[in-house]
Amino acid sequence: MAQPTAQTDRDLTSIHEARSLVRRAKEAAATLAELSQEQIDAIVDAMAAAVTPQAEALARLAHEETGYGVVADKVQKNLFASEKVYRFIRPMKTVGVIGRLEDRKVIEIAEPFGVVAAIVPSTNPTSTAIYKILISLKARCPIVISPHPAAVRCISRVAEIMNEGARRAGAPEGSISWMSTVTLEGTQELMKARETAVILATGGMGLVRAAYSAGKPAYGVGPGNAPAYIERSADVTKAVRDIVTGKTFDNGVLCSSENSVVVDGPLVDEVKRQFVANGAHFLSASEIEALGKALVSPQRLPNPALVGRPATYIAQQTGISVEPSTRVLIAELAGVGRDYPLSIEKLCPVLSFYVVSDWREGCERCKQILRYGGMGHTMSIHSRNDDVILQFGLKKPAYRIVVNSPTTHGSIGLTTGLDPAMTLGCGGYGGNITSDNISPRHLINVKRLAYEVTPAVITARPAAVPAAAALPKAPALPPKPAGLAAESLARRIDQFLASRGYAAPPDAAPLTPAPAGVAPAASKPMPAAAPTAPPAEKPADFVCEDDVRQAVRTGRKIKVGERTIVTPAARDLAEQHKVFVQAEWPRA
Repeated sequence: MAQPTAQTDRDLTSIHEARSLVRRAKEAAATLAELSQEQIDAIVDAMAAAVTPQAEALARLAHEETGYGVVADKVQKNLFASEKVYRFIRPMKTVGVIGRLEDRKVIEIAEPFGVVAAIVPSTNPTSTAIYKILISLKARCPIVISPHPAAVRCISRVAEIMNEGARRAGAPEGSISWMSTVTLEGTQELMKARETAVILATGGMGLVRAAYSAGKPAYGVGPGNAPAYIERSADVTKAVRDIVTGKTFDNGVLCSSENSVVVDGPLVDEVKRQFVANGAHFLSASEIEALGKALVSPQRLPNPALVGRPATYIAQQTGISVEPSTRVLIAELAGVGRDYPLSIEKLCPVLSFYVVSDWREGCERCKQILRYGGMGHTMSIHSRNDDVILQFGLKKPAYRIVVNSPTTHGSIGLTTGLDPAMTLGCGGYGGNITSDNISPRHLINVKRLAYEVTPAVITARPAAVPAAAALPKAPALPPKPAGLAAESLARRIDQFLASRGYAAPPDAAPLTPAPAGVAPAASKPMPAAAPTAPPAEKPADFVCEDDVRQAVRTGRKIKVGERTIVTPAARDLAEQHKVFVQAEWPRA
């Protein structure tokens, strides 16, 4: 027998921990479901108040533990979650009656989904944890967090701070839980646990697929690969500044950050000048090849060692010489797909660059980019032509089309009017259940009281009539026949007995009654029953109960085969008296 390994022990510990935490959360769910709106809001207030002052400390902890991103940007993301998301969800009704449709006489009532299994990534660990805890408790749902193994400390610290605030405000024990021993097996156990009601998964495509295959309702978000199109009417200076701002924000680790730039031909020279002025370095053909080999794995995934790192660090690691002020690396590509490694989502300050003749070609190029790993997610257009902007809205397979703003900031609702969120649905294009920015509304179900507004139509039926009157008068029956002649009756009896194996001896007198007034001749006694007839060579086609009774009386057997039809009563009686003989099965 194989000896358990250290990893096996960790897996078992993680599985046990997931089971324990989700059971405790299930117990808390019953209490949370009974809290009033005022009590829930007090808990949300307390959690936001507890975590907001810790935004910088948590940002530093996340940067130290993961090595990803920029501390100042992580502070901004933490405050976005603890302040802007909080202000957005605070007025929401999530308890009791949440809507009355007076004209339709429908009352809507909120019902919490139940235990939330939350998967938190290493790229945006603390901000995503703050956001998911807030929206879960606002919906009266307890949450169990599975942190990314590379960010366990910083995510756990967020959960500890918010749990302390929630408990002080009256949240039951088990409302906020987090795994400390995290393995793939433990996370899968959490997602598949009977007590888990819904999954909030943010991470790579493999994780998202696992969430959707766990047999639970799931909100999963995968890669973005967002293109940014600069149309010929754009304010080029602002467009380039926005793209660089979005791409370098936290070193490009948000899945909605820009990954490609698509530029109308007449603007190319000006766009390049503006990029260089904003700290961009345009790569040579040899540098593009070297960077592609270093940054993109054979599985077409970004190298974790370069994810979320500054452009200067990435250049140094790949042997590319750049100015110390370089903020972003740009690779001019001729196409999209496996032959162009840098056309994928890169999660670092690297952009691919394409030139098109007009907005129609730009439209097609953006579609190609989205199809290569970003379907349904996000893109941006920089233009002052409202007709072209609308065409992009109508034609692009992305559910967040940010206009004249960085995709990173606009998609999450930081610079746009979209619902502020750190989990962005990709809808049917991306294989997700919704295209929305996820909020507490997605963690409640709505019951509806529906009053009658249109009386049911009763179908007219004919008036009832007395039973006697309803029946038609029976026609007169013809007179009954006088009966069978004696000779005919005797002949039929002889035929029936013969069919059952009896035959009268040659000298037997016919069963013909004597004429009236004449004494009948002395008749010979009936012969004894004939010996049991051997089973017929051919199996019977059909056997009913009467056939079995006759066989029992006469002591004979009935041969049945695979095609014989036997009534249930016949089978029961035959089994009781052992009447059936099974014919041999046909040989193959």
